[in-house]
Parts: sequence; structure tokens; C-alpha cells
Amino acid sequence: MSTPSLTDLTDPAQPLASPRAYRQRLADLLQDDLAFRGQPTGYASHGFHAFPAKFPPQLARHFIEGLTERRDCVLDPMMGSGTTLVEAFLLGRHAQGFDIDPLARLQSRVKTRPLDSAQAKNQGEALLARARRALATDRAGLNRRLAARFNARTQRFIAYWFATDTQVELQALAEQIEDIASQPLRAFMQLTLSAIIITKTGGVSQALDLAHTRPHRAKVIVSPNGQIVQGHEWAQSETPRIRFLTKTLKSPLDAFQRRLALNTAGLAQLPDRHPVPCVEKADAQCLPIPDETVDLIVTSPPYAANAIDYMLAHKFALVWFGYPIERLSAARGAYIGGETLTDACTEALPTRTLSVIARLAAQDAKKGRALHRYYAEMQRVLGEMHRVLRPGRAAVVVVGSSVMRGQDTEIAACLSEIGQRAGFEEPVIGVRALDRDRRLLPARQQKDAGSAIQNRMYQEYVMGFYKTPW
Repeated sequence: MSTPSLTDLTDPAQPLASPRAYRQRLADLLQDDLAFRGQPTGYASHGFHAFPAKFPPQLARHFIEGLTERRDCVLDPMMGSGTTLVEAFLLGRHAQGFDIDPLARLQSRVKTRPLDSAQAKNQGEALLARARRALATDRAGLNRRLAARFNARTQRFIAYWFATDTQVELQALAEQIEDIASQPLRAFMQLTLSAIIITKTGGVSQALDLAHTRPHRAKVIVSPNGQIVQGHEWAQSETPRIRFLTKTLKSPLDAFQRRLALNTAGLAQLPDRHPVPCVEKADAQCLPIPDETVDLIVTSPPYAANAIDYMLAHKFALVWFGYPIERLSAARGAYIGGETLTDACTEALPTRTLSVIARLAAQDAKKGRALHRYYAEMQRVLGEMHRVLRPGRAAVVVVGSSVMRGQDTEIAACLSEIGQRAGFEEPVIGVRALDRDRRLLPARQQKDAGSAIQNRMYQEYVMGFYKTPW
């Protein structure tokens, strides 16, 4: 599958046939090669911002084209970076997306809102010029406003993760962005700012590889002009590993300028089409959607037990948009797959799923409770998916299994069982091979048997849940 051109985006799928033919089409689509290796993934707005473990846009397109017609409603109840919504929008479908993560909502909203790319570029260059002028003429004022911007706990977080000069430049950019009157344009600039903080490589913080894994501060930090500002003793080490623990900081102003050029180029590839997708805050366990109003669901739930902790990275950007660090830390407990067990609502689960949980609990009682929480949450999520889907339509759920304390969580078997309890037919399951080095970096040289990330499977499952029409 090649990168779509805008002339391709108005072609509807073949008309949907009988329930039997639809089910067969779903099964056929799941048996195709779902890896999409070598396919470009940054076209249109998909490359606006890094996001951990997102599936390729071709995967969403594969099912949207195959299982819906123009103006059908496509839902992603855990939308993350908005991949499904972007593809649905490009293909002329109505789209809805929900997430409790504020950065996920910002990404999804910006990536599906057409803007005049030339105007956005001009506005971005103008705010950069004003930020540079403020740094040259009012640095003392910037420092005063920076000190007043955060509460004490957030200030400690900022001081640990961002160099002093970096903080001042980010303050200058944030002030200019906050003065933009147009909300869509302001959100676009906020996402551009976030994209220079949360990156696969580089980035303006002192953290290593924020987009892929849990943050660690670099041992050796080099200023933009090449001076070692931290970790002189580590810099003398001759071990090969030290180069992976060294970070050369970038000027936020220069990084913003480069990212602005990339993102405005992506804007030019978005069609000026309405309606734009609906992006709202909601928990996938309780969706604000009427019964039987959705034609297709394409989504990817989080891993169990917080194997990828989205908020640990997202807060690096969100603090610059006015979120106190304690509020963001507290929000982590509500994420599906979280490890917080206080007030966690568990419930009765099917037999095989309970046996998987019991086997893990025998090794680690706390991990067992966390897995019970995860499957209970997914039971409620699948129940909501079944409720909102029209009869005779499908939910495509992309999930990855993991090993916890040496035990396979058996995600495909357990969700299959849970989905059938929710009312779906037994799902058809496709397997998608993963390029692990691209999905999660950096990987440790020594395997950690207790790490969910290290024990992640080299494949993930694409599960087709079909809702019977009677």
C-alpha cells in the first residue's frame, strides 16, 4: 500500500453486502499482511508529533476502506495519537475519538483540523521573531515570569529536567503561543512546541528518548555550543555505553523553527473537509455515545500494568501548558492498564482469564491484582464497544501481549473470552509482526526477566470482534 494521494481519498469502499459477506471480508482483511513494513508513516499530519507504540496509519486505512463506506461513523475510544481519526478523516468518514490524556486530545484535535498552511507558517515565524526579541531585550522579565509560572513541586521538576537557558527559551515561546487569539492556531503551535520536547531522539530536555520509554536524565549533558555542562566525570569514561548516555542540548527556538517547517508542510496535505472528527475527553469504559450508532471501531488499548507509561513522558510538555505536576501525576491512576490499585474496580471475569490472573498472583500478588484490574477494565471497554456498534458491524482491536514475572498475560485468549461475554462472536485474530527496535527504544543489552517492556512480544494481535445482526 503506497502513500495515498488526495485524489484517492474520495473513493469509497465497495458497497457493503450481507452480514455473511461482511464477516468474510473482515476475516479476509485480518489474514492479509498487516505489518506494512517499508510503508511511509509520516504523510499528512501523522508526523506532527511522536507517540509510543502507535500502529501504522495503513493498518487503520486497511479496515476503514474495507469495512465502511463514505459518511459512515468510525470510532476510536482510546485514540492516543489519533491515527484512526486522521485516516477516517482523509477517507471522508465521520470520526469520533475519546481519551482521558490531555496530550492525546491535543494531538488528535490538531491533526484533524485543516488550517491554512501558509498562514500557520507565517504566524509561527512571527511568534519566533517576537520570542527572540524578548530574549534579547527582556531576559530579566522572562526569568521573573518563569519563576512565577509554576508551583513549587512543578518548579523542582522543571529544574531537574530542563537546563536554565532552555527554560528561558521555552518560556519565551510559551508566552507568545498563549497570546495567539485563534484557538485552532494556538493549539497547532502548542503541539509544535510539545513535539520539540517529546521526541524519539534529541529534544530540548535533559531526558533521553522521551517518545519511547520511561525517562532517564542523561549522564553527560552538552550545551548547544559544545560545552560539557554536566557529567564531566562520566565524560572521561571510555566505555562504549557512555555515548548512549550523552545528550547535546538543542536551542528550543531553533528546534521550534525546524519543527514548524515540518508540521506546516504536513498541514498542506490535509483536505479542507467538513465535518472534522469529534475529539472529546471520555473514558472508554463509559462512552458518551448513543446505542448502535457506530459503523466501525479501530483502536489499540494500552498494555497491561503500565508497561508504557504515557503520562511519564507527556508531562514534560504539559507542564508548559499550565498543568501542575501533581495533577498530572494523580491522573496516571485513571489510565487503563495502570498499576494503582487503590479504589480500583474489579469484577467477575471468565474462567480462563481468572486462571491467567491466578497463575501470575502466585508469583506476585500485586502484579496479579494489577492484571485483574486491567482485564476488568477491558471487560467494561468491550462491553461499551458492543453497545455503541451497529448490529452486523465490527470492532478491530490491536493488542500486544507481555510477560509479567515470567508469565504470559495471554492477551488474545483472554480478550477473546471477555469479548464473547460482552456479546461479540468469537473473534477472528490476525497477527502483525513488529519491528521491535522501531517500536520501543532503547532496548537494554541485558534482558530483564521482570520488565514488561523487555519481555514484550515481537508481534501483536489484530482482533476482529463482530456484533451479530440479530
